[in-house]
Amino acid sequence: MTEIVDLHGREIARLVRDREVSAVEVMRAHLERIEELDPVINAIPILRPRGELLEEAGRADERLTRGERVGPMHGLPHAVKDMANVKGLRTTMGSPLFENFMPDADSLFVERLRRAGAIFIGKTNMPELGAGSQTFNPLFGPTRNPYDPARTPGGSSGGAAAALACGMVPFADGSDLGGSLRNPGSFNNVVGFRPTAGRVPEYPTPPSELGVSGPMARNVADAAYLLSVIGGPDERDPTSLGLPSQDFAAPLDRDFAGIRVAFSEDLGLFPVEDEVRAVCRAVIPQLESLGCLVHESHPDLSEAEETFQVLRAALFADRFAPLLETERGQIKDTVVWNIEKGLAQSPTRVARAHRAHGDIRTRVDTFLEEHAFLCLPVSQVAPFPVEVEWPRAVAGAPMETYLDWMMTCAVISLTGLPAISIPAGFTRAGLPVGLQIVGRRDADFEVLQLGHALESAMGHSAQRPEIIARRTRRAPGPC
Repeated sequence: MTEIVDLHGREIARLVRDREVSAVEVMRAHLERIEELDPVINAIPILRPRGELLEEAGRADERLTRGERVGPMHGLPHAVKDMANVKGLRTTMGSPLFENFMPDADSLFVERLRRAGAIFIGKTNMPELGAGSQTFNPLFGPTRNPYDPARTPGGSSGGAAAALACGMVPFADGSDLGGSLRNPGSFNNVVGFRPTAGRVPEYPTPPSELGVSGPMARNVADAAYLLSVIGGPDERDPTSLGLPSQDFAAPLDRDFAGIRVAFSEDLGLFPVEDEVRAVCRAVIPQLESLGCLVHESHPDLSEAEETFQVLRAALFADRFAPLLETERGQIKDTVVWNIEKGLAQSPTRVARAHRAHGDIRTRVDTFLEEHAFLCLPVSQVAPFPVEVEWPRAVAGAPMETYLDWMMTCAVISLTGLPAISIPAGFTRAGLPVGLQIVGRRDADFEVLQLGHALESAMGHSAQRPEIIARRTRRAPGPC
């Protein structure tokens, strides 16, 4: 017997639409899973009252009874990352400065989820102001990794990834500036997809040249399904892309015979833990079994680390400098450092970083003319203890800032290319490791296809956290 909450998101959506399972049953099952596991994991610290949510699910069932046309997320519970606005729900960004902020309108992608029929149950946890790939903040404390609650789930979409891994939600959303969809995907054995910049439009938050919003799910097809809901152009975001050439909800099956794939353990630049290298290297035979022609190679990413650091600091200064002037004592040290770094940069240095950014994108695009995909580790480390704010060393190499240990993600952000994290295996201690697949510009669907093919071949996404078996009551559900 399989519990409702452990089914694929698309299957739950179908069951509700076909009235084989009611939205009330789906809501009740997910709330029970939250009640059972979230006291340990702390993934959804803002949760609407149970009775209110069951009433809303009941209204969703009534619409189906009346034969009304419904959207692809109809009746499904959804918790939004606490960075995005949901009308009538607190949006704290993990900061005491916004503890009681109540938005009066939805963020753009939230608006699309609402229109598609999702029921917003609450907010997923994140680091203060979204800074760092470790999920903790002074309002709600740390989120813990379902595969080992003594470890971090990563971040900044750590609450979303942990909730997915536990079956608290069928789908999740996140944002990614330096790896915040991909890193928690890797750490929690779920899928985090950073789409091509502009694929998911942003509003009212202004779009940036580095940050994107995107889907998370327990498998690649579910991530594609969610992208079909939240992606697509909108005139409120002038950087948003036109309609995709592919329907992201379409089947992902494809023949990869003869497709050239580049593989790199470290991009020739960064230290990576031996176990992470080994798990990712073990994917090479799986790629070859699909018919791919694998070459160990990587693009020229010289200057990429410094360029990312400069542009990120400039972004933090632009967004948060006014807060620093008045609320310095309520902002964590790493964010203060990032803002001050941005303020201290000369216009010449920022301009030079913008030129380097363009050169990097051109070099990587040229590299991918010869290779359809680039595969590499998502993160340079496996999940580390939850008490550690950020690793001070990786494979013996010192990490000087809270950003240094996640550069295998951060420099890919500079490219603006689609990149997905898929489950690649586990360390000897049973900690998840993710593989990052990077594709050509606008080739989001092709990246999803390769991720789906590898996922099907390897099967690691089916290995759920032991905490589910240990702590949940095995209630009957669909077989």
